[in-house]
Amino acid sequence: QVQLVESGGGLVQAGGSLRLSCAASGRTFTNYVLGWYRQAPGKEREFVAAIRWSGGGTSYRDSLKGRFTISRDDAKNTVYLQMNSLKPEDTAIYYCNAGVKSIATMASPNDYWGQGTQVAVSS
Repeated sequence: QVQLVESGGGLVQAGGSLRLSCAASGRTFTNYVLGWYRQAPGKEREFVAAIRWSGGGTSYRDSLKGRFTISRDDAKNTVYLQMNSLKPEDTAIYYCNAGVKSIATMASPNDYWGQGTQVAVSS
């Protein structure tokens, strides 16, 4: 069974940075795409970024390009989300996602999810 455990959330001032981690376990992720989604209070969950485990191709939400960077560490089976120049509107619960799919495919019913980590950005 795939397990995804997020960490690294917290409270930060606007303009600051955070790095989220997602430790993945339970199987080999060769054919997987791992990604990050977020859900702000009262809003739908939205795509943030994704990375293909093999080959490392990436995809980003257009509005976040240049501020957020997704990466992976094969040895640690961990995916990271580096978030810079944070804004109050980045406040949300950030969820790690994993699925066997193309990098262009959004969340699907067979995907695995972590429990989420809270990010709060104060103005």
